[in-house]
Amino acid sequence: MKYRKLGKSDLNVSVIGQGTWAMGDDFFGDVDAKECVKAIHASIDAGVNFVDTAAAYGADGYSEKVVADAIYDRRDKVILSTKCGILRQYGEYIKCLSPTTIRCEIELSLKRLKTDYIDLYHIHWPDYNFGIEGALDLLVEFRKEGKIREIAVSNFSVDELKVAVERADIASMQPPFSMLNRASVENGIIPFAIEHNIGVTSYGSLGGGILTGTMEKPEIAGKELRGAFYPYYVEPLWSKCQELLAVLRGIADGKGVSVAEISIAWAIAQPGITVALMGGVKPEESYQNAKAADVELSAEELKTIDDAYERIMK
Repeated sequence: MKYRKLGKSDLNVSVIGQGTWAMGDDFFGDVDAKECVKAIHASIDAGVNFVDTAAAYGADGYSEKVVADAIYDRRDKVILSTKCGILRQYGEYIKCLSPTTIRCEIELSLKRLKTDYIDLYHIHWPDYNFGIEGALDLLVEFRKEGKIREIAVSNFSVDELKVAVERADIASMQPPFSMLNRASVENGIIPFAIEHNIGVTSYGSLGGGILTGTMEKPEIAGKELRGAFYPYYVEPLWSKCQELLAVLRGIADGKGVSVAEISIAWAIAQPGITVALMGGVKPEESYQNAKAADVELSAEELKTIDDAYERIMK
């Protein structure tokens, strides 16, 4: 496993992170909580030390509870990340950065996670009703109180990042980023992070699973809703992705690794990316994801991938 410093903070994080959105048991289909715990253990055993969750991942903080069960006897091996600002009400996701609500949220997260502190605490999404300033100021208070070590934000624009840097000296940010979704580079978010030495913990690094090269087209029904968030599961993008995956498969076969490992290696090779989050819910998936840290792509291979992306996806 390889490790990188998270922005200007003292946190040294693994380049592969264990994401847990899929462990919420309500967006990526049914999951087995015991298998999820084993998946987190497999990641930690493979050297992953960054575990990312959120209060909104599952009803009543379901994912946070799974994480708590996984790390209770190995808390010292984990840099724990969670988030505030999304409320679950009557099946809806509601953005709310009321300082009063956030004060309640952090106490609930600490209780669910069975810990005295959170290493990295995120504002999950901006809220245009309450704004971001009050929430950022409150997170600074949490840091002084010892409830959190570092402050982070997720899904912020460049203008919002400027406010976050000024008011809260954030350590990192979490944007969507993958081989298929490069908007965070094109809109200036990741370049801003590089310029200001802000860590980047990218999510969606496997495009909701499509960049593993093993997925069948999911139905948008019941608890399987990834197709409502990621656009790659409907035409014409589905067929275009299959064509790109064929290019990745050729590189993977030449190296004797999986397509997923190639996709992850590409992500962590990109400028500005500190951690690429992976959402494996089974131990074998976590082991494979972690192995990608040791896959080195040559300049020629990276160019082959990027040229294929430009030709096929644009």
